[in-house]
Parts: sequence; structure tokens; C-alpha cells
Amino acid sequence: PSTEKRPSAVVYAIPFSFADAEDQNLASLLLHCVQLSDGIHQIYSMKQIVTLLKKMDRNSACSPMIKCCLDIIGVMYFSLGAKNPLKKVLASSLNGLPEQLMTEAVHSFVRCLKEELKTTDLCLYRKVMDNLASCMENFSLGMIIFLQFLQKSVLEIQEENRKLSGNSIVETRLMHDLLMAIKVSMMLLQKVQENFQGSLWRKPGSLVWQSMCGLLKSFTNFLMNGKYQQFLNIIKFVLNWHSLILLLQVSDLLLRSVKCASVPEWFVSSCECLCTEELSDSVLLSLCHGALAMLEWKNGSMSLFFILKESNMAVSLSRILAIWTNSALDVLESSSQNLKSSLNGNSNTTGKLLEYVYTHWEHPLDAVRHQAKLIFKNILRIHQATLKGSVVKSDPFFSMLTESLLSLEWHVKGKYASLGCLVECVGVENILTVDRTIPAQILDVMGDQSLAPYASDLLETMFINHKSHLISAFQKNIWINHWHDTWVSPLLLILCEGNPDQTTYVIDYYLPKLLKCSPDSLSYMIKILQASADKLLILSLGSCNTRGALGALMACLRTARAHGHLQFREIMRDDLLSIGCVKQGLVHQHNQVRVDALGLLCETHRSTEILTMEEMQLIQFFITYNLNSQSPAVRQQICSLLKKLFCRIQESSQVLYKLEQNKTKQELIKESAKWDHFATLQQYKDFMSSICDKLFEALFPGSSHPTRFSSLTILGSIAEIFSAPEGEVFDFHKIDPTRVQMLIQCFASTFEEVKVLAFELLMKLYDRILQIYISYFRQAMDLSISTKPYGLCYLIKYLLSNLEREIFQAEKSLLQAAASFPMYGRVHCITGALQQLPLNNLTLMTEWRQMVTKLILMSYRLSSVVSPIVQSSSPEGLIPMDNDSETAGRLQMILHEIQPRDTNDYFTQAKILKEHHRVDFAKLTDDEPVENVCTEIRGKEGQTCDVTAQMVLVCCWRSMKEISLLLGMLCKLLPLQTVSESSDGLIAVEQVKDIGDYFKHHLLQSRHRGAFELAYTGFVMLTEILSRCTNESLRTLPQQWLYNVLEEIKSCDPSSKLCATRRSAGIPFYIQALLASEPKNKTNLLKMTMNELVSLAVPVNESLNIIPQVHALNILRALFRDTRFGENIIPYIADGIQAAVLGFTWSNPLWPMYIVRNSSTLLFSTLITRIFGVKRGKDENSKKNRMTGREFFSRFPTLYPFLLQQLEVVARTMDSETGELKLHPSLFLLLLILGKLYPSPMDGTYSALSMAPFVPFIMRCGHSPVYRSREMAGRALVPFVMISQIPHTVQSLLAGLPECTNPCIRQNSVHGMLLQVFHLLGSYLESKHRVNSDLQQGLVDIITCIKAKVWLAKRQNPCLVTRAAYLDVLVVLSDYLGKSRRKELFGFWEEISKVISASELMTGIYYFSAIPGFTQYLQSITKLVISVLSVAADPDFSNSSSPVAEQMMNSSSMVVHLLQSDFHEVRLPMLEAVLLWWKQVNSKQATEEKMGPLSLLSDLEVILLRMAMKEKHPECFCKVLEILHCMDLRNVLPRTQDSIKMNPKEFLNWAMNIISASDSIKIQSIALKLASKLVTHLVQNCQEVMESEMRQWIQLVTSCCGDEEQTAIRLAAAEVLINITPLFLTNQKLILGLSSTLAMWKCVVLLLQSEELIVRDTAADVIRVAQSQSNICNKTEFAFRVVNASMALDLAFGILCELLQQWNQTSAGVPVLLEWLLGEDEQKKDLETTTLMEDDNLFNKGEVNFWAETLTNVRQLSKHLFLLIPATRLNLPDQGEFLQLARRASDQAKLVTQHLKELPPTPEFSRTVEFTRLAIQNERISTCLKILTLLELDDDACKNKENPEK
Repeated sequence: PSTEKRPSAVVYAIPFSFADAEDQNLASLLLHCVQLSDGIHQIYSMKQIVTLLKKMDRNSACSPMIKCCLDIIGVMYFSLGAKNPLKKVLASSLNGLPEQLMTEAVHSFVRCLKEELKTTDLCLYRKVMDNLASCMENFSLGMIIFLQFLQKSVLEIQEENRKLSGNSIVETRLMHDLLMAIKVSMMLLQKVQENFQGSLWRKPGSLVWQSMCGLLKSFTNFLMNGKYQQFLNIIKFVLNWHSLILLLQVSDLLLRSVKCASVPEWFVSSCECLCTEELSDSVLLSLCHGALAMLEWKNGSMSLFFILKESNMAVSLSRILAIWTNSALDVLESSSQNLKSSLNGNSNTTGKLLEYVYTHWEHPLDAVRHQAKLIFKNILRIHQATLKGSVVKSDPFFSMLTESLLSLEWHVKGKYASLGCLVECVGVENILTVDRTIPAQILDVMGDQSLAPYASDLLETMFINHKSHLISAFQKNIWINHWHDTWVSPLLLILCEGNPDQTTYVIDYYLPKLLKCSPDSLSYMIKILQASADKLLILSLGSCNTRGALGALMACLRTARAHGHLQFREIMRDDLLSIGCVKQGLVHQHNQVRVDALGLLCETHRSTEILTMEEMQLIQFFITYNLNSQSPAVRQQICSLLKKLFCRIQESSQVLYKLEQNKTKQELIKESAKWDHFATLQQYKDFMSSICDKLFEALFPGSSHPTRFSSLTILGSIAEIFSAPEGEVFDFHKIDPTRVQMLIQCFASTFEEVKVLAFELLMKLYDRILQIYISYFRQAMDLSISTKPYGLCYLIKYLLSNLEREIFQAEKSLLQAAASFPMYGRVHCITGALQQLPLNNLTLMTEWRQMVTKLILMSYRLSSVVSPIVQSSSPEGLIPMDNDSETAGRLQMILHEIQPRDTNDYFTQAKILKEHHRVDFAKLTDDEPVENVCTEIRGKEGQTCDVTAQMVLVCCWRSMKEISLLLGMLCKLLPLQTVSESSDGLIAVEQVKDIGDYFKHHLLQSRHRGAFELAYTGFVMLTEILSRCTNESLRTLPQQWLYNVLEEIKSCDPSSKLCATRRSAGIPFYIQALLASEPKNKTNLLKMTMNELVSLAVPVNESLNIIPQVHALNILRALFRDTRFGENIIPYIADGIQAAVLGFTWSNPLWPMYIVRNSSTLLFSTLITRIFGVKRGKDENSKKNRMTGREFFSRFPTLYPFLLQQLEVVARTMDSETGELKLHPSLFLLLLILGKLYPSPMDGTYSALSMAPFVPFIMRCGHSPVYRSREMAGRALVPFVMISQIPHTVQSLLAGLPECTNPCIRQNSVHGMLLQVFHLLGSYLESKHRVNSDLQQGLVDIITCIKAKVWLAKRQNPCLVTRAAYLDVLVVLSDYLGKSRRKELFGFWEEISKVISASELMTGIYYFSAIPGFTQYLQSITKLVISVLSVAADPDFSNSSSPVAEQMMNSSSMVVHLLQSDFHEVRLPMLEAVLLWWKQVNSKQATEEKMGPLSLLSDLEVILLRMAMKEKHPECFCKVLEILHCMDLRNVLPRTQDSIKMNPKEFLNWAMNIISASDSIKIQSIALKLASKLVTHLVQNCQEVMESEMRQWIQLVTSCCGDEEQTAIRLAAAEVLINITPLFLTNQKLILGLSSTLAMWKCVVLLLQSEELIVRDTAADVIRVAQSQSNICNKTEFAFRVVNASMALDLAFGILCELLQQWNQTSAGVPVLLEWLLGEDEQKKDLETTTLMEDDNLFNKGEVNFWAETLTNVRQLSKHLFLLIPATRLNLPDQGEFLQLARRASDQAKLVTQHLKELPPTPEFSRTVEFTRLAIQNERISTCLKILTLLELDDDACKNKENPEK
């Protein structure tokens, strides 16, 4: 209010001849109110004034004083802004004035408003309109004279907008003013209609009528110009009494059937353009929307007109149709029977609406999908309203919809919302009656995150509806069981056995809704799951892939607690879950089970719920074993949940504090309550201290990145939550100095996010840091927090001076710079310092301007040095890997050598934008003699460096990156100096333009992707600033640059340096940045650019120069990939597809064919992804990335005739009588895009965009001479044939196959037709949406046709390719019909038996592998034999009395015959089948009798053993070994002597030799498993001594566990260790001896620290097996089974120490464990190294394990040793071994101390690797010495517990 205009002059003019004291008081208050500057006081004073006014009697109301006061109040009201609180108070207060004052107040306001209307200043129009609007909203003003002002303002604003076109800021403001004028007009017209007395305003000659017609004319012009499209809202107010006439006129306009003679004259004069001009789609939509929204439809007739289909009007059209359906519902309430019949579900109108819904229910716009759902719901309600009391459930229309919707596949998102609407209408029982498995089917699709929300919404609708239905029909104890069976039981099955993604989405989306609907169901879930989890069965505990019952229970309890259904105290009190089960969940192998268990502890419905002691202990337990999680998602969830827990501690502690403070003296007597509160607060404090200790301890040297990230993130949350020391339960700032040192050492991490987290945490501990490390941080902290820029200025000057010296040296020798002082670090520091610049509080502006100028010139200079490298066509090999000196002259020579391959002018002179900035290399090398650098490049500390091309490239690459970021940041952050003499601003306009030219040059002429990608980042910063700049010359720069580059692309100028190769290099990036800078509400530049590019990409006339077309295709690809353009680019997708397809047909003899085709291919691929989405899976036939033909062609209608025409052209080239190869270039693209479409069961018989015309052309494409084309045509045909039409289509194709007597058979056509039959038949038999009755009859007919043309599968057909294709068709039918016992189908098996018996596979093969189709034929006939054998082995088939069955069962030697084939194409599939059958037998899927697969596997041992000796094919040999591994060795080993002349020991040696002899990882892995199984079997069953064999086997297993081995090898070793655990690792007898057994346990420890998660999880199963052994005493309260690797490692050491006691080998075992602890072998080479150097190789660091933590291993082992040694009395008759170990440890301690002293200052930063290694070894030695002291040895070496040097 203090800034508002106060009418004080008017107040002083009030006469002081007051009538009475009351009037005098009113005037005084008013004067005081106006003079106040505080808004709150003004409001209070005004309320007092209004109170006095309300007390005035009738006589006082007529006094001049009152009138004058009201005038002043009116002036005050109109002088205030629209959002001023005082204005709102005035409005609400004055509306409550007495009747006698209201009239005077209205007159006063009218007088003031009339004065306002006299303004001619356009800038004040908005203020006047706001005042007018406020009067109509808050007062009852019945005035209409303001129409003329509104009409004038609309016209003047429109004219001003036209004059200032191009100024986006002013245009936006004027558009808002114009919209406000229209809004006020609407409100005023409504007031005119409601309050104007009489019918004067309805007379055409009146001023009111003329003003309204003038406004209508203006709005019509806006509509036609596209400025405003909802003007028809005023028609209701203009002519309400002519609504019927208006309805007819709008209908005529929409149908384009207006006759001017029949239109009223006032309408023609106001809306002439609507009647005479062609109306665009946007105008038609606006007319339709206005008419439907504002006109009354009740008691009237209506019709639906639907002629608009453009995608850019999709939202408006959907809203209009939704309004229409709402209006139709209103009409049906009081309509005739004829109208009901025309609107029921079977009417044509409803059919069109349903077609719209089916087309748009998966539209990419949310608004369109929502409206489509609303339309569908209204259709159901409309049809329901038309029924005459009939039963809705049995209505044919609803039945048809139910069947159609359920026939759709579940990947169709529109199905879910529509089914939900149908459930609400007809009830869920009708849906479940069709298929009771629907709930389970919906749950199955929830593994896809994109479908999970839709599926959960549908399930919620269904189970809520079902519950309501059951409650009304049954008693609770009956209906609840039925409800649980339907909705809860499938959920529990998914939670226990579902895949990780599926269970996660079910828990997130479905479970909370289910519990909300039925909280009582929680007890049912717990009862079922608890019964399984408490049994501690392995299946119930889950695994790394499944949650099991325990994981499901954790998820249910977590969800229930988070939603307030129960508390943790209730869980413990009611024994719903034991502490042991929670602990098992907290260390479970499954990531999400651990997270759910933690969520159970952390998430509560009330944020102030007090933590129990059990929860605190469990949290501490969790943190111990879960910080080192490799999954970023798991780490994020852990940190988020713990943050919730800390917030809960903080909030609940505040509640406890308040309870203590609010106690009365009487309550203080109750010590128990008081003690409980204090005890809880103390527990909180101890708990938080313990948590912080654990987290800081996790930052030890060598800790992994996940551990550090988790610890620092959690510590940051603690510091944030407990930030105020006073009144907090925990003060995080009171930390030990060593903790600060740990945080500082985190700066040496190679991971940037760890450094950032550590820095942010240190900043929160700023005061504490200064007290501890004042000498380290004083200067840096002063600079970083300085409120004055002097410090920063000094810092930047210092960095800049150093950088300039380095650039000078780099100009002499770039190699020296790369080796000793890469310059990008300095630039990065300068950028970071500038980001701290306080822009609002700058002084020394002159100095800062000079600094900015120096920075810009420095950037240009540095760019000129490094540009030749990054701009080169091959920068990676530019600098040779020489060790001798390289001078600037040498570098210049290299540049001249590569110049012919590069046209950029960087190689003749350094590219600097201004002449005076240029650096002349020639002058530099000629005039200034270069110092002769020594023959070796030396670093800063004098050591010799090998300068590689990698080092030079990294130096130049990162320098260019930092330059781009610095220049972009300068433009983004610094204030602009618009006038050169201006005192404000740091960067001048010309400098900004120069920077723009710099980026432009790099983007348009660079060839290396890295160069223009880095420049693009800075250029985006620049364009974003330019688009918002108030300076006209700068704001229009992006538009000018865009026009210029498009003209250069179109010009085809030979002198142009634009790069046409490398996907046009930086040109697409340049145009992307320019277009992205355009304001979101404007797309003029985008539309212009897209139109230009499309015209270039699809040239009308053939041009001699194709470069513009190539550029256009490449730029279009980049724009379609850019998500920033959103839906604005969708209208151009059809043009892009046409350009890509036509680009493939391009040909020009002057240019290579591939130039345009390459760009077209990339554009086409991008468009496929943009249309159908990113492909997530490998299944080519998956419908997830596809859509119905109706939906596709509705979105892109122009593609329907285009693709159909192109396909027809392609199809004509397929029917060459001579079989000549005519491959149309666009065939592949057409078949690919058509293969992405599929028919919808909702299509029906009518569709304007039917897919049927495509079918014959696709079939003709199957005749192509190109094999790949025929295969694609077969796949592409499937989507275009309806499921119900497939049998007929297959029969037609089979009937079209030639007879054997045909003289001329075109095998290409035969093959194409068979491929189409194969794919159609496979799709039909796999489909879940066919009708079973139709299926049976269709199969009989198909089999009849198959038998008629079976000659194609026999020798009568000389073509092996078509024979193979026909056999594939037989395989599809055989696999499906395998278990059918229908008598009429036995003829099919008989025919197949004849085909097999007559084939070359049985009679002998005389072909050569070089014959076309030979390999395919062998594979196909083998697959057919395997399929028949599987059928014959089925008990149902073998027990039948058919002679065909007997004939097939007699083929027992078929397996042996195929295994002995000479061709691996036969042996390999047969071996795969045998392996599958053996796995079925071993999994007990087949009975032990000679039935099923077991009947096919009899007497194969000899054959397989001989194959193992002779097999040469690697894959076959691997399968043989796998089968032998699966077989029972009791049956195999007795036959080795007779079959392969080997005894079991020799066979074992043979298996072990394979491991070292083979190069195949698969063969090595399976051979290791086989050898281990043989060892186990022989040890258990053979009495013969096998010392040498056992040593060799142990050596093989241990060698396979090393980090250098492949993952598959280590995984195989882990599986071996699992299998041998009961016999060798945990047996009470030391079968292998102590040394070998401990070596095996060390393998377990190594594998538990593997970097690969799958290896660690597999190795953790060793602990599961060990824990299950009876001799392992579980000393914990719970037997952990399925645990993660961290917990498994701890348990492994505990089990091993326990076993040493059982074996009575403690004295012998402890030294071995101390050797492990000391790690002498691992550190030997490092400790012997006297010269510590960093590796000069930038990228290859060798094998690095980012998960293993040496000190974690050391600490866990030492923990158990500290427990073991005091608990057992070691028998130490000879202390020699321990004494020797103590001396070695002491010697190593001295050596480590010496190396630590040799390190430079702050070694954690300068020598990170060496410092970490020495710190780890230091702790290992110290721990070892501490343990040795417990043994009370006589030697003094072990008595020093402390580290000699820390």
C-alpha cells in the first residue's frame, strides 16, 4: 500500500463544516487511513470506517460529507492494484453497506469508473479492465456503457500487437491484456443479460446491440487469425432468445453448408468471414466447442458430426466429443423414444464414438486418453438410459463389449480403463463369469512398469465392486473367504514366487489399495505367510531371485504399517513376526526383501511414533551389513528410509520434550512416567551416536564406493535433520577430529559424487573444521564465503596468470603441457570461482570488466592451441608415442602433414574470431626461437613421463570442454553491459556476439563428435540467455543464425565448409540449440524450420547436389530425437517417414548411392522409436512396441495412402517370371513398419482405414527372390490378418501351393507362401483369444490341406529350402497337437512318420553342406523327429491302442541314430533335447518308471561316453559334458572300462585335463563341475587312494576362484563349493586334510568378495548349506540361511572357527587364519617396491574390484579370532610357528613405517594408491600383533600392540 497512489489531495479538500461529531470522526479516520504507509494499519483503519458507515441512519446518508467520503473511497479503490489486500477488504466490506448507502456508493463508484474510462494511455488499459472486472465480481453494477471502452481497447491492443510483432516479451504482455479484455466482455455481457431492464438491449438499432456486434466482429477476426479460438462463449449472452436460430447457423457452419440469404443481416455483418471463407479445422473445433458448451440441449434434438482428424487438434476434439456425450445424457432424460433408439449401443452414432475411443485410448497425450475414457463411460450410461427396464447384465450390447474387451491382449493400455468402466456398469461378476483367472492375468502383466498403474486401477475397481456385490449377497464369514480366494490368494502367490520387477510393482501399486479396501485381510495374509516362513524352509525363505514367504510377509507388514493398519509394538506383542525373522529379512539375499524389512522399521503412519529398543538394535544390525550395495536404486531407498527414521526420532523427541515441560508439579511426583521419557531420550542419543560411529568407521582406507556413498549420504541426512544443537536430542556437530580427517580423505576418491558429499558434509561442520584445521582452511574458507568480491578477484587473477604462462608453454610444446601442466584444471577452477560471485553486491566494476575481457581472450587463445587436435579427423593417433622431445616446430609439421585430409582453417592459422586476437603459428615458430627441451619429457617433480597420444588428447579434449562451459557460464551469469559507457554490467554486447560466433564456428565446421558436443553445452547456455534478453539485437540473434544456416544449407555453395559426413557433424546440434531457445508458447521457428527441412528432405525435382538433402535428413533425425520439442513435432512424423522411405529410392549416377540411404536409415530408425517407443526386450514378435493399424493410421492419416502406394509399387517387382533379382530399395522399410502394426478385435467390419488392402501386396512380397525379404513378408503378414480369419487364410495359401506334377515350379514363391503359413499358424496356435470350437474345426481343415501337399516335405521336392520350410510347418502342428488323442488326428501322425522314415536322415545323406538349404533341412527334419519323440514318450499317447502309436514307440533307437549322425546340425539339437529330458527326470517331472522322457534315455551311457572321446564340434562336446554331469554316475562309471577303456580314476584325470586344455569358457566350466562330481562320487564310493588326483582337483578349484578368471569360471567354482560343502567343508572328519580344507574355505571367502553379484550370491549359498548341517551349532538366536554376501562372509569366519574346534585343530588352524589376516602374499610385491610411482596409463588400470573391502575382511576375521582364542586353550608345545609369524609381522610393520615416512606431505591426495595400500597393511599388521599377544608368546616381537607409526 505504501507504493500505491494515495488520494490525499482530495482528502484535504473536504469541507470542515461537519454536521455532527460522527461525520467529523469519519472524515478524520479517512484522512488518517489515506496518509498511512503500512498496509496492515490501513486495513484496520478501513474496517473502522466501514463500521461507522454501517451505523449511519437514513438522514446522515444523504449528507454531502458522506457522499464526499464515498467518492474518496471510490478513488482509493480504483487506485489500488488488483491483488492488493486492501482492495479485497474494501470490496467485501462495502457489499455489506445498508441499503440507504448502497445506492450512493454505486453512484460514487460509477463516477470514478467513468473517469477511468477516459484514459487514452494503452499501458493503463489493463488497470482499467481489472477495475471493471472487480466491480462486476464484487458489486452489483447494472451498467452497460462500458462496452464501448472494451471494444476500443480490444481494437487498439490488437493493433499494438501487430506493430510490435517479434518482440516476444511485449507480445506476451499484450496477449494477456487481450485475454483480460475478452474475459471482462464475457462478464459484462452476462451482467447485461441478467440486470438490464426491458428489451432495449435486444433491439438491433440500440447502442448496446451495436457494441455487442462490434465485439463479435473483433472476436471473429481473432478466431480466423488463430489468435483466440473460444469466442463463441459470448453468443449465449448476445442472443439467448435466438438460440434455436443460432444452433442452426453454427450447425451449418460446421457442415460447411451456409447460405448467406438465409442468415440474419446482423450475423453476416459481424461474422461475414465465417460465412464466406474456407474455415480451418481449428475454427471448426472452436465453433463446435462454443456451441456445445454454452447452448442448452435439453428438450431438443441433436446429431453428431465428426469430420476432424488432425492430430494437433486432438485435445480440443476429445473435449468436444466428451461435452457432446454429456449433452446427450441430458437429452435422454426427457426425450422421445425415437431419440433413444438413435443413441443406443447399436446405433451408428454410438459406433462412431466407439471407433473414436478405440483409436485414441492409447493416445500419447494424457488429456486425450482421459477424455476417451470419459466418452466410453458416457456411452455405457447412454445405452443404459435407453434400456426399458431390461436386465443390464444380459444386454447384448454389454455382452458384446465384454467379449471384445476381454479378447484384447493385456498390453493394450486402453483395455484397462474401458474394462473398469464396464465393471462399474455391469458388475464384476459378469466379467469373472467369463474367466475366473482374470485377476491372476492382470497381476501377471504388472511386471511391466508402464502397465502396472493401469492394471492396479482396474483391479481396485474390480475388487471394490466385487466386495459390494458379495456383502449384499452373503454373510461376512462366507463372502470374505470367497473374496480372499479371488483377490488375495493370487497376490500372495506373486509375492512369493514372482520375478523381482513384478513383485515390486504389485507391492507399490496393488497391495496398498487392497489393504485400504479390506484392512481385515491383513490378518489372513499374515496367517498364510507366517505358517510358511516360520518353518524356515528354503523355498519359503526365498533366494536372490524370489522373495519367498518371508519376503512377502515383510512386504505386507511394511505396507500395513506405513498406511496405519498396525504398529511395530503390535507386531512384537502379537508375535506376528519374530526378531530373528526380521534379522533374516534385513540380510536377505534379495535386495527388495532387505529394503522391505528396513521399511518395516522406518516407515510409520505417524511421524511422531516413538522408536522401540528392538527397532534401534535392528537398525544397527542392518547398517553393519548393508552399506556396500552395488545397486544405486537400493542405496537410494536405504538412504531415503533411514532419513525418514531420523526425522521420526527428531519429531518424537520434540514431543517427549514438550511432555516433560508441560508436566505439573503433581505429575512430576510420578517418577515412572518421567523416567520413561528421559530414558527414551537417552536411548535416542546413544542410538544416534552409535549410528554415526558406524558410518564414520565405514570410511576406512580402501572402503568401496557404495559404502562411502551410503555412509556420507546418511551422515548428510543426520547433519541436516539435527542441525540445531539447542533442544535437539543429538548434536551432530560434536564430532571427533579424526572424523573430520576421514571426511577430508574422501576428497581423494576417484568418484566425483563422493567428493561432493564429503564437501557438503564438511560445510555443515564448518565451525568445527575451523577449530580443528584452522591452518588448512583459513584462506580457502575466507575466499569462499567472502561477501565482497576482492578475494575472488584475487583468486581468479592468480589462476589466470598461471594459466597464461601454461598456455604460452603449450604454444611451444603441447606434449610438455599434456605431461606436466594440462590446462583444463585451471579453467575448471576459474569456472568454479566465478559461480561463487555475488552478482548483486559487486564493487570494482572496472576491474571485473577487465577480468572478464581477459578470460574471454584467454579462452580464444587456449582454443587456438588445442583445436588442431580435437578438430582433426583422427585425433586419437595424431601424436606419436615417442619419448623424445617434441617442440612446436614438430607439432606444426604434423599438422601440415594431416592438412590435406582436413579442410578446416585451423591448420593454417589459429581460428580466433577477431583479427587482433589471432595467434600466428608461423610467427611463433620463426621469430621466437623455441627452447630445446631435453630428450625426455619431464613432469613437475622431474620424473620421466612417456607422453602418449591418449595424454595429449585428454589434455586438449578437456580443455575444449572447460572453455565451452566457461564461455557459456559467462554469458549466463554475468550482467549485460548494454551501453559501452554504462557503469552496470560486466560483459558487453559485442563480446556476447563474439562468443556466439565462436560457438557457431565450432559447431558448424567441427568434424569430431567430442568437439561439437562440448561446444553444444556452452552454446545452449548462450541461446537460453539470448531468448530472454531485452536487447533487441541480441534477442533476434538466434533467429538470424537459424535463417542463415538454413540458407547456407539450401544454397549448395561449393565454398561452404559445412560437414556433410559424420551425420552432418555439429549442424544438427547447432539447429537444436537455436530451436530449443524459442519460448514454449511459440513454435513459429520450429514450424518454419520443419517445413524447410521436409521440403529439402523430399525434393520435388532431382537435383545434381544431394548435400542439402543429406543435411536435412540428419537434422530431422536430431530434432525427432529431442524430447524438448514434445508434442509440437508430432505433426511432422508422417512427413519424416515419407522422407526416409523415399530416401531409399534415391539414385543419382553422380553420387554414391549410400550417401542418402545412410541418412534415411538413421532417420527411419529414430522415427520408429519415436512412434512405437524404445524397445525393451529381445522378442521381435512382442506387441509392447506396436500398435493397431487403426490407431497408427488415425494418428498419421497421410501415411495410409502413401504406404499402400509404395507397397503396391514394391509388390510389382516381386512377380518376375524369369525369377530375376529385383530388390526394391524401400521393401525392407515398408515391411518393417507394417510389421509393427496389428489388427484389433475392436475393428469390426467397418473402418475407413481398413488394413485389408495391404494383405495381397504383402503376400506378393513373399515371392521375392531375396530370402530375407520373404522372411520379413511372412512376419509382416501376421498383424494384418484377424485371428478369426487365420484358418481360412492358411488354407488359401496351402491350396495355392503347386502340385508335384506341375511342369514349372517357382521355388521362391513356394518358400514365401510356406513362411507365411508358418508364421500365421504359429501366431494362431499361441494366441489366447481364439474360440476353441473354431480352433478344432480349423485344425482339421488345415491338416487336410497339409496332407494334400505333403510331397513338398519329401524327396519329390528337389529344393531343400522349401522342404525345410514345410517341415517347420509340420513341427508347429506336431508340438501343438502332441497330447491330443482325437482319432481323426492319428492320420496326421501317420503322415509324419512316413515323412521321417523316407527322409535322408533315415536312409542316408548324400548331399554336401555347400548345397543351398542343406543345413536348414537337417535342422528342420531333426526338430520334427524330436517333436515326434516327445509325443511318443507321453504316457497318454503311448497307452493308446493306435497302430501309429505302436509304430512310433518302436523307434526306440531313433535317439541313438541321431546322436551318431555325421552332421553336427543333427547331433546338436538332439543333444539339447536329451539334456532337457534329463533335467526333467532329475526335477522329478517324470516318473521313475519307463514312462515319459525316461523311456527315451535308456542305455545312452555308452553312446555318450564314446561321443565325449570323439566329439570335435565344441558346442556338441559341451552338451555331451552337460549331459554326463546330469546323469547318475552310478550308471555311467561302471561302463567306462568297456566303452572307452578307462577306469574311473582315468576318466577323472581326463575330465580335469579338459579344463586346462580347452580354450572355451563353457567347456572349462562344465568340465570343472563334472570333475568335481566325479571326485565326490569316488570319495564316497571308492576305497582306492587318489592323492595325486585330489591335489590336482584342489589346485584346479582354487585357481578357478581368482579375480583374474572369467565370471563363468568363478560361478562354476562357486557351484562346486556348494555341492562339496557337506562332504568336504563341514564334515566332522577332515577328508581333505586341514591344509586343503582351509584352502577350500579361502576360496569361499574370495568368491564372497567377488565384484560380480551373481558370483557372490552363489557363493553365499555355501553358508546356507553349511548352516543346515547338524554339526554346525548356531550360536545366534536365529539360524541365518538366505543371506547377502556381507553377512555370509561374517558367518563363514564364524563357522570356520567353530569347525576348527570340532576338528580339534585350533592350534594348527589359527596360524593359517593369521596368515590370511596378515595377507603377506598379497602385499609381498608392494612392500618390496622401493620407488612408489603412479601409473602413467590414463585408462587401463588392470583388474580392479570395486566391491571388495580388505579391511572388512580383516575386521570380521579378527572378531572371530578374538572370540576363538580365549574360548579355547591352545596347545602350544612348540611356539616356533607363532614366533616366526610374529617376527614377520614386526618386520613388515617397520617396512610399512619406513614407506609411510617416504611419502610426501598429504599423501592421501598426492599418492592416494600407495597411501591406501600402506594404511590397509598397517591395520592388518597391527591387528595380527594384537591377536598374537593373546597367545602370551615369549618373543618380544608381538608384544607391541600399537601401530609404530600412524
